[in-house]
Amino acid sequence: MGETRTCLLTGGTGFLGSAVARALLARGHRVVALVRRETPRGVLEGLDVAYVPGDLTDPASLAAGLRECDGLVHCAADYRIFVPDPAGMWAANVTGTEALMRAALAAGVKRIVHVSSVATLKPRADGSPATEADPAMPEEAIGPYKKSKTEAERVVERMVLEAALPATIVNPTTPIGPRDRRPTPTGRIILEAARGKMPAYVETGLNLVHADDCAAGVVAALEHGRLGQRHILGGQDVPLAELLGYIASKYGRGAPWRLPRLPLFPLAFAAESIARVTRREPMLTLDGLRMAGHSMYFSSALAEKTLGYHARPWREAVDDALAWFTEQGML
Repeated sequence: MGETRTCLLTGGTGFLGSAVARALLARGHRVVALVRRETPRGVLEGLDVAYVPGDLTDPASLAAGLRECDGLVHCAADYRIFVPDPAGMWAANVTGTEALMRAALAAGVKRIVHVSSVATLKPRADGSPATEADPAMPEEAIGPYKKSKTEAERVVERMVLEAALPATIVNPTTPIGPRDRRPTPTGRIILEAARGKMPAYVETGLNLVHADDCAAGVVAALEHGRLGQRHILGGQDVPLAELLGYIASKYGRGAPWRLPRLPLFPLAFAAESIARVTRREPMLTLDGLRMAGHSMYFSSALAEKTLGYHARPWREAVDDALAWFTEQGML
């Protein structure tokens, strides 16, 4: 077991962050969660977690949160495919990340894990799994979320090189599973498919991973990840048709039918226009259609080799997600 330390955890009240909190505690780490005062904490209920008020856009709160912490897991992010005003997302994902890393340097934090995303990597044109050797530039990323996560990762990399920031980077693929309370964009697809409200789809491919397995990889990176190294934390590559067909079969329905991508762009434009008025995230977005043009397949071979990382079969992650949605009365 790695040396026990007190870790500040950002994003602990979120989907992946709540899994990371559990994984840290299971390994004997003390967890201090940085939370905004108004954020619900239900996903951490019953856990031995200390709380400190703070926000990525408030540098003073970051310094206070890091007091007496010698570890940091930065899991907080604004994760939305559609965002009417990207400025707030950039402030959280980029400016906030840089402020947090500078605060960690000033506090003398010994080990940092920056939880990035495979959004910072370029899917391969031939559909083969991308690796850590396929970084994207911010201008190559599709949409505000991917651009902001890519820039944030590059900020961390520069600080590792220029300021000796003791950080390791992990790149989760598409986590799914229990406690997806918002839910995430992929969780929403699973939920709507289970409700029978997704009769059609645009073909793409995803790498699905159980959130708890991904979280265990985050903690392994904290304990013995190589500084400055990226580690993809994924599961298995799955065509969207296979995912939706599996869910449909569980509920005794026929599989949804495939739609061509290009004719849907005008509908996505209309859906986004409506969403700007209703303030509700649309199921069909322009950036989502652009991303669907690539199979987002990735390899976790490096994490398996260097971190002892392992992921269970993707169907178990889907089953756990559906069970949790059912328990919460969302299904």
